[in-house]
Amino acid sequence: MRKAIFILFLLLGIALGFVSAWREDWGLRIVLMGVGALFGGAIGGGLSQMGKQRCSVPLQTEEELEPIPGGLGTSSRDIAANYWRDEGHMPFMKPPRTERGNQMFDADNNN
Repeated sequence: MRKAIFILFLLLGIALGFVSAWREDWGLRIVLMGVGALFGGAIGGGLSQMGKQRCSVPLQTEEELEPIPGGLGTSSRDIAANYWRDEGHMPFMKPPRTERGNQMFDADNNN
């Protein structure tokens, strides 16, 4: 039944393209029939749900497919969850703080 709905809308789009260019040259008729087939196929595929997945198996995440041994916090989920805490750096890769902090290059600092 799905294929019949799809083919019906495909042929309807082709026929609409042919009728719209009834008194024109064959080149324009073929182009409009192709455009009609494109739109008819898209509409027919959407209405007949041709691209819908039939299996109801839930999709697995990256961590479920390939678990990281040891859980070092380097998975994309861990990095996204701890982004603000780690200030955008990878775990254990954060550069050390400067000796005088952020005020190292201030002109008023005489130390």
